[in-house]
Amino acid sequence: MPWFVWLLAAAGLGVAEFFTLTLVFGLLAGAALVAAVVAGVGIGLLGQLVALGLAAAAGLVIVRPIALRQMAQQPLTREGSDALIGKRAEVVQEVTATHGLIKLSGEEWSARALDESLVIPVGALVEVMEIEGATAIVYPRELLP
Repeated sequence: MPWFVWLLAAAGLGVAEFFTLTLVFGLLAGAALVAAVVAGVGIGLLGQLVALGLAAAAGLVIVRPIALRQMAQQPLTREGSDALIGKRAEVVQEVTATHGLIKLSGEEWSARALDESLVIPVGALVEVMEIEGATAIVYPRELLP
């Protein structure tokens, strides 16, 4: 019953992956499952070790770098207030370094100027540079590069 031993090894490696989240133990657990299948088919210990080695190498050399790259990428869509960054808005009440009001996505938002020396007049178009709580930090569109 060597296949059962491989299954136990896969379970142990799976538990280790759960606690470390490195993608190493999980891929080794998958390789142990491949060895369990090979053992279940009736191939000897040497064949099981070769299958384990090939599956582990493929996982660590090919799959892991791709998975890590995918996990490191920023999501393509922004959610919540982050989705408002980069949007255009219209000044409803003069915007200064300390206060102001803009119309952004159909709603009125409190705002302040990114550049503290600017005073942005009513009717000017601004771009939202960042969101701090319920306040949009804006910069005039005509001054953008």
